[in-house]
Amino acid sequence: MSDKKRVLAVDDDASVCEFYSQALRLSGYDVECSPSAAKAREAIDKRRPDIVLMDIMMPDQDGISFTRELRADAKTSDIPIIVVSGLADAGTLNDALLFGAVDYMVKPIDLDALKAKIERTFAALERRKKG
Repeated sequence: MSDKKRVLAVDDDASVCEFYSQALRLSGYDVECSPSAAKAREAIDKRRPDIVLMDIMMPDQDGISFTRELRADAKTSDIPIIVVSGLADAGTLNDALLFGAVDYMVKPIDLDALKAKIERTFAALERRKKG
């Protein structure tokens, strides 16, 4: 079993998934990509991620309602979610944070900024665990 942090990317754009897979693996993360909320649920049931990168506009269920669903389930309520979307309006940002995202990032993705957000999220979790 690997001690690498597991990232679940939920995005229906194959090129974005490929970007996550290549870039974040090079940074030492174990990355799995799901093209829909339904596939993400299956992935989470198989192996719980340490963090979720969530797109908003997906074919089966939007990322905000899926974030709210994950927050409402005791098994997944504590998994940090960073919303990564092409939508940059204040309403979408507000909804993402209101329904449980820990952070928000607008596409196109800046890899250094994304890695910094992921690391800040993990650091905050560690501080919370310690007291």
